[in-house]
Amino acid sequence: MSRQKPRQRGGRVPDKATPEQVMGLARNLPLTHSVPGKALEDATPGQLGFLANLLAAENASRAESKRRRLPGQAGFPQSKTLEGYDRSMASFPADRGREQPESLEFVDRAEDLVLYGDIGRGKTHLAIAIGMLACQRMIPVRFFTASSLVMRLRKAKDDNRSDAELKSIGRAGPVIIDEPGHLPIDIDGARLLFQAGADSYETRSVVSASNLESGRWGDVFGDGDMVAAVIDRIVHHGRILRFHGESHRNKHSLMK
Repeated sequence: MSRQKPRQRGGRVPDKATPEQVMGLARNLPLTHSVPGKALEDATPGQLGFLANLLAAENASRAESKRRRLPGQAGFPQSKTLEGYDRSMASFPADRGREQPESLEFVDRAEDLVLYGDIGRGKTHLAIAIGMLACQRMIPVRFFTASSLVMRLRKAKDDNRSDAELKSIGRAGPVIIDEPGHLPIDIDGARLLFQAGADSYETRSVVSASNLESGRWGDVFGDGDMVAAVIDRIVHHGRILRFHGESHRNKHSLMK
């Protein structure tokens, strides 16, 4: 009985790989590149093919491991997907169809996304689902409630490591901030949030889900000028998705 060749993870590269293909695959791995580079000088075509398939499988394995880690590192309160999600509650901008948020093109363009509407309309669900999609596409994500982010930034400031904390948050692609406006924030907390937002301006996307219209943000954050600057940034590079209809929780409540 003839032995079958083992299946290669992550796809198979041509058996007759070139040294350039092998080095390209090795570039993603923590190898001393001068060592494989020198070894490839005398490698046969068969050896090159073997090495290319080995490195391709290792790259695929590491990518899959990272893909599994990212949701946990994001800090999502629960797992949500777009499967079965009721999109009828959301009104999308005229120049952006329903598929636009799901394509993550706004992340590539470092645009902001504001999900606005009453409680129970699916804003947080959509924000988490978008974040999960980003994780599947190997994009790091960070999820915070507005109050938890303020507490995190305040502690970092007290510990004299604000720059390190902002740098850590900045490693994410989209940063998701849920519930701004649910709880009042003092002026120091508002300034910390503003600093985090300013640090993200034109470098990464911020997705916020709130039931508070922007005209009332000054009541919560206590500084009208600061809120005006935040809104100016969102208007410049952002889109608003408005949510309406009956509360999903009320609609499916057991207490009728």
